[in-house]
Amino acid sequence: MSKVILTGDRPTGRLHLGHYVGSLKRRVELQNSGEFDKIFIMIADAQALTDNFDNPDKIRDNIIEVALDYLSVGLDPEKANLFIQSYVTELTELTFYYMNLVTVSRLERNPTVKSEIQMRNFETSIPVGFFTYPISQASDITAFKATVVPVGEDQLPMIEQTREIVRKFNATYGNGEEILVEPKALIPENSICSRLPGTDGKAKMSKSLGNCIYLSDDAETVRQKVMSMYTDPDHIKVTDPGKVEGNAVFTYLDAFATDESFAEFLPEYKNLDELKDHYRRGGLGDVKVKKLLLNVINKELEPIRARRAEYEKDIPGVYEILKKGSEAAQKEAAATLAAVKAAMKINYFEDSALIQGQQERFNNK
Repeated sequence: MSKVILTGDRPTGRLHLGHYVGSLKRRVELQNSGEFDKIFIMIADAQALTDNFDNPDKIRDNIIEVALDYLSVGLDPEKANLFIQSYVTELTELTFYYMNLVTVSRLERNPTVKSEIQMRNFETSIPVGFFTYPISQASDITAFKATVVPVGEDQLPMIEQTREIVRKFNATYGNGEEILVEPKALIPENSICSRLPGTDGKAKMSKSLGNCIYLSDDAETVRQKVMSMYTDPDHIKVTDPGKVEGNAVFTYLDAFATDESFAEFLPEYKNLDELKDHYRRGGLGDVKVKKLLLNVINKELEPIRARRAEYEKDIPGVYEILKKGSEAAQKEAAATLAAVKAAMKINYFEDSALIQGQQERFNNK
């Protein structure tokens, strides 16, 4: 069986460091590993419209932002298909057929759906499209016969929902064959990277909360954001002992700093453990720690900014990349849809045996 990856992002804004450590950096590693036969990376505009239906310009404008972020971090259109979800209309048809395999009560029990509904205050007025997005996600994954889906732990219930749909479809329509492929989740190896907190110390970096460091931020903007980051509110004086746990600056250092970072930017410490110990004892100021983080982040972002600047010079070329990727994705999804319709016996015009058999039935009346 081919090894296939499907992953993507909703185009509701520019991508930030949370996306980078949580998924983008890993995607580039997987892309360059040579272990996978096909990689599909989706800009999920149709899914984004389920809770932004009244603001289509937001989605339209951010397609290019997400594409630039993808290319700037090192995703290579020669190795991965970068495509736009709505262009692949087969996904919508698959979603419609899969809806018959899932009950309303099962969707209501999905923990990810529950938390997303609460976060968006949809408790009393849930758009149907948003409520059924686990089914849509299942169609995205199965359309490309994805064997691996990189996700955070909070998305594991979504992958399990897809696996249930696959099993039920194959049991109902497969006639002993596996028409659809069950995917496996690939979660971040570093638990710190599964959910980077916001610069304000809030549990999640979020565009709506304004607590993000974006991949496209220039060095001065990053400096301003890092120097204003949440630390330990009780660490008022340099001499005060400080808390590392819950301190956003140290959480970011956990995600980004290496021993080489200290050798380059703060050689008086061998590694992050030594820095943490000093901070806990007291005698280490927040400014010094933040300056280290600033240097570490800007070093990580410098090549990303440089690549983005080059792609920004040829925006029509970026759209052409998306167009080619979408066309390749459409062909793949069309093949899966054809197999699904054949299994469901709704491929009337393609089934010559059906037509001939019906002719013989009427001839024998």
